[in-house]
Amino acid sequence: MVITEVRIKLMEENNERLHAFCSVTLDDAFVIRDLKIIEGTRGVFVAMPSRKLMDRCGCGCKNHLRSRFCNQCGRRLDEHRATRAADGRAKLHADIAHPIHSVCRDAMQSEILNAYDEEKKRAAQPGYVCRYDDLEGDFEEYFDSHGVRSPEVFRVHGSHAPQGNHVGQQQKAAEQNFGSGILDQ
Repeated sequence: MVITEVRIKLMEENNERLHAFCSVTLDDAFVIRDLKIIEGTRGVFVAMPSRKLMDRCGCGCKNHLRSRFCNQCGRRLDEHRATRAADGRAKLHADIAHPIHSVCRDAMQSEILNAYDEEKKRAAQPGYVCRYDDLEGDFEEYFDSHGVRSPEVFRVHGSHAPQGNHVGQQQKAAEQNFGSGILDQ
């Protein structure tokens, strides 16, 4: 696995812990978005993209683990229902994508933090423009100025061939007569 591109979006200075968002492209083929560069108690680290964990109320409605009341029925929820990590903190998020072993995590974090440092240097220069929101790849050539696909690039093909005769004759007859006689008394 080779990290072929890292894009950084710096956050405003007034944000205490969140320093930046980033996206990572692997082997020019796979993008992981919404990684976060966060100031932790032991320095800056890279947090993988995650989602909030949820559970169900007795009424069946899903609620975030931080919710104190059900979104559907309003019932008070147990505030200690989240599973706890070894340090006693509630586990409120689950990674969507993450490295499987520490060697990969360390390599990714090192590369991302180097790109973060470079982006901070570029941001200090006059005329700085963030590249984070650019399209992934050179897709501009596929569309005109109105967002319409260019016919030279996309090959138009004919309609698909009719499907084979998968339905038996009895089933076809039943489908043709479906619902007949319902209103007859």
